[in-house]
Amino acid sequence: MILARLSTDRRQRGVTLIELMVALVLGLIVAGGIVTLFLSTSSSNRAQNQMARLQEEGRYAINRISADLKMAGAQYCSSTGGIANLAATSGVALDSLRTPRVLAMNLTFPQNTTPWGTPYPVKPTAAYNLPSFFFMRGFDCTVAACTPSSPPTAAMGVPVMGTDVGSRVMGGAVFQMRYVDSARGWAIGGNSVIVPKNDGTIDHITLVPNTSPSVGELSPTGIQDGDLVMLADCSTAQIFQTTGSNNLVPGDNKVNFSAPRALKPQSAPRLFRLSTDFRTVTYFLQVVSDDGTATGIKTGALMRCDSGIGATCQEIVRGVERLDFRYGVEDQNGLLHYLSAADVDSRAGATIPCPSGAQGATATDMGCLWRALKTIEVNILMDGQTPLYTLQGPDLAYAYSPEGNTTPVAPDQRGTGGISPATQGFALPMIRRQFSTVVMMRNYNP
Repeated sequence: MILARLSTDRRQRGVTLIELMVALVLGLIVAGGIVTLFLSTSSSNRAQNQMARLQEEGRYAINRISADLKMAGAQYCSSTGGIANLAATSGVALDSLRTPRVLAMNLTFPQNTTPWGTPYPVKPTAAYNLPSFFFMRGFDCTVAACTPSSPPTAAMGVPVMGTDVGSRVMGGAVFQMRYVDSARGWAIGGNSVIVPKNDGTIDHITLVPNTSPSVGELSPTGIQDGDLVMLADCSTAQIFQTTGSNNLVPGDNKVNFSAPRALKPQSAPRLFRLSTDFRTVTYFLQVVSDDGTATGIKTGALMRCDSGIGATCQEIVRGVERLDFRYGVEDQNGLLHYLSAADVDSRAGATIPCPSGAQGATATDMGCLWRALKTIEVNILMDGQTPLYTLQGPDLAYAYSPEGNTTPVAPDQRGTGGISPATQGFALPMIRRQFSTVVMMRNYNP
């Protein structure tokens, strides 16, 4: 009886309190490990996704800028005059640049940043060759100001610098270029004709657009009275003010310095509307937020303004905090110099002579080196757009060579030549990477 009772008690015995507590602790450890593993995997996944997005958008931004730079300074048919001049020092033969002859008294371009007068020439009182600084301008900016001059104003579509949504990103460069879009305009010959006067000047131009799919010329009805047009062939170009649309009559001596010359159809002339076909393209960075409000997470957006498309600037890609350019100038002796925008404008303190230019150009013309660019180095700094607060110090550090940091440095320790993202109004805990390229200028090949 006693043995049976002992055996029954042994079979019904449960776990002790200590065993239960040990089991609970082991369960918590396992659960904690699973949670930690999940959080680590989730954080790593977010970082990888952010890096993939950053790389994709960084490559796209570089490719978009590069495509425009390759068109900078392009003229109809040819950008050089076909006459090589021998440099006295090096013996290198360099071709002279072509430039349009301006007959209009009041030349205007979209987002024009170069007023006549010191340090540039005074407003011309006779026909002149289009200066080189109209073809391209760069503006290097710190958090306080830009050099060599102020970029396009807010009225021109480029906002002032600041940290508010809609402002221009502090420390981001502004770049502006112009080129003739040879795919636009109207070919002279066939239905479109130039009717000359007895003295060889233009009486009027009749435009009948070729609307076939292979040509696709637009209607000239967009040309308004007082618009500027450019008539060009492979060796010359002239800009003048006109009236009318389908039948264009050059303006008189109250708006033009002289009457434009009629070009022969055999020279394949083409007429362009200056405001849309001589395209002005401007790049800058603008502050944006993830939800469009002032309290959202801020970053920079690469903006592109194109007069050939419209007056409104377009957002190309987000996540761009810095934009910087270095300009490779080829001098008359064939030597390459990498300069800042201010040095290009001043010819490196008047130490680099101008390239061979159009007739009447001299070796000391202000801003002449803007058409002597052989290469342009483009640098952008991309961020991940979304803060990752699990990132540690080494993950936050990044290098950005234009500010002198060629090895990774913390975002709040950029040094005297650097700009902290916090100064620009951006969150610190984000992945950041530099993207760079060097673009060869197709339309400067002396």
